[in-house]
Amino acid sequence: MSQLAPKEFVNSPEALSDNYTVPAAEDYTRWLATHHYENFHVVSFLLPKRLHQDFYNVYAFCRWADDLGDEIGDRAESLRLLAWWRAELEAMYQGRVHHPVFVALEGTARKYNLPIQLFSDLISAFEQDQRVARYQNWDELFAYCRCSANPVGRLVLRLCGYDDPERDRLSDATCTALQLANFWQDVTVDFEKDRVYLPLDLFQKYGYTVEDLAARRFNPAFQSAMREAVEVAHNLFLEGLPLIKMVNRRLALDLELFSRGGMRVLKKIEQQNYNVLAARPKVSKADRIGLVAHALLRAAFTLV
Repeated sequence: MSQLAPKEFVNSPEALSDNYTVPAAEDYTRWLATHHYENFHVVSFLLPKRLHQDFYNVYAFCRWADDLGDEIGDRAESLRLLAWWRAELEAMYQGRVHHPVFVALEGTARKYNLPIQLFSDLISAFEQDQRVARYQNWDELFAYCRCSANPVGRLVLRLCGYDDPERDRLSDATCTALQLANFWQDVTVDFEKDRVYLPLDLFQKYGYTVEDLAARRFNPAFQSAMREAVEVAHNLFLEGLPLIKMVNRRLALDLELFSRGGMRVLKKIEQQNYNVLAARPKVSKADRIGLVAHALLRAAFTLV
């Protein structure tokens, strides 16, 4: 089977019409997960080997939905493809699979009793990205994060054997915080796609406008808005941190790395005086090594 990224895959009649065995499908999801995003290598290394393939399968679903939303370049076509992806998801839960991601994912979903709603919410978020480019207030933005980020954390918990409201609540706080940290890091990148995730009433509160953002105008108004946005994300990270002590040690390491990494992004924004318009804040390799070392030390001496 050709190893194709989603955008190339949907343009390949041969790939779309091929029949995939479970081993071939799992090879594909493993390839997709290990050849694109550096962070996934860290997750796979820390998690028990028995969970690797299941994480690859879930990741592949998320990666496909993400790419169908962001990499196609045509909103109408993205919506068509996301509707097709939703139909494939629903078919999987009815016992009919064809696409390699769903051939691989079916066994994982059955083994861990993964709710279809978590996958469906993710698709809804990518559909929303095609239709909504502005958020009036925090409530609207948090509602988006409930579909775009929080299902991922809940899926991870299910794969690791956890399914209860309190862990879900703490995971939601962490995942929303991670989503916000990513948004604040990529304010200019998102605006190039005509997306503004900073709430418009936050701009209004400090006298800033989308037109100012288009001109990349950094002034005290933007600084104040970004300072408040960073504080909201930071408080959500703090709210979610207790989850680290409520899961097994290996998952705790991952949670610590992601949370501390997100908080480090926020610290970088603060250190550059909240001016994310002039330069994208980055976590350096040295920072990442420090985060891993800190998490390992905490695991060795403080985690049960």
